[in-house]
Amino acid sequence: MNRPLRYLIPILLCISLITSCKKKYEKASERTDEALKQELNEEEVRAKLVEYAQKNGIETETFTDPEASGFALLSEIGFGHKPKYMKYVEKVQPIDSAAVRMAGWSIVQGVDVADAMKQLEPNYPAYDRLKQEYTRLLTENKSDSAQWVAESLNAYRWIHRQAKKSSRLVLVNIRGAYLVGMDSSGKVDLKMRVVAGKKDKATPGMDTYATQIITHPYWNVPRSIAVKEMLPKIQNNTGFLEANNIEVIDSKGNRIDPEDVDWAALSVNKFPYRLRQDTGADNSLGLLKVELKNPLAIYLHDTNARYLFAKNERWRSHGCVRVQRPTDLANFMAGEKLLENDSLEENGAYSLPPESHALPQKVPVFLLYLGADIDENGKLVYYKDVYGWDA
Repeated sequence: MNRPLRYLIPILLCISLITSCKKKYEKASERTDEALKQELNEEEVRAKLVEYAQKNGIETETFTDPEASGFALLSEIGFGHKPKYMKYVEKVQPIDSAAVRMAGWSIVQGVDVADAMKQLEPNYPAYDRLKQEYTRLLTENKSDSAQWVAESLNAYRWIHRQAKKSSRLVLVNIRGAYLVGMDSSGKVDLKMRVVAGKKDKATPGMDTYATQIITHPYWNVPRSIAVKEMLPKIQNNTGFLEANNIEVIDSKGNRIDPEDVDWAALSVNKFPYRLRQDTGADNSLGLLKVELKNPLAIYLHDTNARYLFAKNERWRSHGCVRVQRPTDLANFMAGEKLLENDSLEENGAYSLPPESHALPQKVPVFLLYLGADIDENGKLVYYKDVYGWDA
């Protein structure tokens, strides 16, 4: 072979390789967020997104403006927005922008919107059933019922956003007075009844997480209950304290002999003590308490009045949530067996001191006010507006 030609061939191959890499780089560099947003805002693509969103309970009015980003609409489809009646959110998690980009590029490249959404939306069984029910209700022109389902669809999208990195989560539907424990795929591993707040002591909507589980807890009586409900009974008969296993604690944390207190001189505005109920079978918190991160003093707990779970009207507490099967809940949240059973007196449990159990990982807890949900049989169920918040 001619010597100059022999050297020229490798050079030409190298130039070809460099050119190819350059083209690939330029093509990749075009797949920016800005480029994606522009393509998603193309009229035909936007129309498909809006149609899909509307079929799944999303109000699209704020996304139809040409200046509004199709990227934002995709984010809404995948991760929703803060549910109604949410009084406290510990932290708003960022959306999974990588999942939004992946779904977006799939759509602009011609993939069917419904297929592209499978990698973005929640894969929870309840969510899929709610979507089916929403379509049915639209077909039957049942707009009021469809709206309740639409709100629940959004709630599940929000849960998907907030708990995406968690292996398990707990959802309490205040309106339905029940609790479910789900794994990361939305599979229900645990379901039980709860007692929620009564109408004038409503359990607030919350998005937070459990910090620890306390077995055999003291009940530190909330001040409002101590001064408004218990103080009159104590003033009438100091034996109320002993009968209910309640201690009087001063501002320094010392126990005080009730006989040394001038109860007649105390009032709602003058009460320098704290009331604490000791552990045992009579304790209002029962076997355990699940601490939740929040400034509202709301938590989940057992109860010594378990007969309440047999009732249909289960909105009777002062705001905290009483759970039907505390042991199952504790073991589910901990991912291990903390307790053997729900007996308050098993092995002398009545005399055991409080013990804190740190959870190995944060367990998201959602207290929501859902008007519709899917039951254990896969059926759509509606729940009455027990607090009148929708009135």
